Amino acid sequence: MKHLRAPDLLAPVIRSLVESVGADPAGVDDVIIGNAVGGGGNVARFAALQAGLPISVPGLTVDRQCGSGLDAIALASRLVAAGGDPLYIAGGVESISTAPARANRNDDGGLDFYSRATFVPVEYGDPDMGVAAENVARECGVSRERQDDYALRSHQRAVEAAQDGRFVGEMVALGDEGTLVACDDGPRPSLRAPMMARFPAAFVAGGTVTAGNSCFDADGASAVVVTSLKRARAMGAEDGLQVLGCNTAGVHPELLGVGAANAAEGLLAGHAVAPDDIDLIEFNEAFAAQTIACLDHMGIGPERANLDGGALALGHAYGASGAVLVTRLLAQARRRFLQSKESSLGLAMISIAGGMGTAALMRYSTL
Repeated sequence: MKHLRAPDLLAPVIRSLVESVGADPAGVDDVIIGNAVGGGGNVARFAALQAGLPISVPGLTVDRQCGSGLDAIALASRLVAAGGDPLYIAGGVESISTAPARANRNDDGGLDFYSRATFVPVEYGDPDMGVAAENVARECGVSRERQDDYALRSHQRAVEAAQDGRFVGEMVALGDEGTLVACDDGPRPSLRAPMMARFPAAFVAGGTVTAGNSCFDADGASAVVVTSLKRARAMGAEDGLQVLGCNTAGVHPELLGVGAANAAEGLLAGHAVAPDDIDLIEFNEAFAAQTIACLDHMGIGPERANLDGGALALGHAYGASGAVLVTRLLAQARRRFLQSKESSLGLAMISIAGGMGTAALMRYSTL
């Protein structure tokens, strides 16, 4: 998908979403989209028009880096809670392959290009993501062996899920005839423990974070419809995720990977929900080290998270990843209901550059 820019990724998703839920395009109140490394220009508005929505439908692009997609959904849910039965399309998009080059302008007018933005003032420390993952692994005592084991399980689960067809209903094929992309190519069926052990430290000499237990960059988009129960029922929706609450928390930027745990702890405490009460957990696996550290901190066994694999196997499309977590929760909750006729309590969690984390608590129910 290296030739597809962010609107090219997002517009087909919006179009498919509107068609699949039977929404009146003119009845969409706003399109709220997260994006982290794009070129600006309000990709939400651009993609909405490219998707064929009427010019009367506005668009809003939000940036909380990796948390952008989940925060877009959180924002939409809060707007719905304010009343009036609106309908929003919310989610995220990232085309890392086509992300524009960025530069600061020097005093003489020349350009000083940089590979990534600075997230916090220098006195707080602003580590690269891999270095931050090493900081978390060291501070929280997450061994190389645990990181490799977790990453291998993520690939194995994703391979199994793909072979079982679990992703099919969530995917929108992209590209032209002959170059159509209809599935993720990240999960590695041939990956084994001995191979994982051979990867060298990728970011810090003598460290434990490797290419094998880190995510890879990905291009993608994800979106959901956010509306009131009243309007959902009027549209004929049969089920959905009810947003019970959302929370964002700040942590020290040197340990940014633990932000999701702080956000989730505050969220669960506010709703008198214990970690053991959660049925389904989707955590953005930027690095195995920070995923394990967060789950350990909350007293959640790592095997309980990401039942169909996560970003370690499927890739991390920065601004889209938080929205992907929500689509995964819905798909898993639907499967669980078909098997057991039980509702599910789901938790989406993502850590964010600059020392933050966002979490959302949702309950699956039939309507």
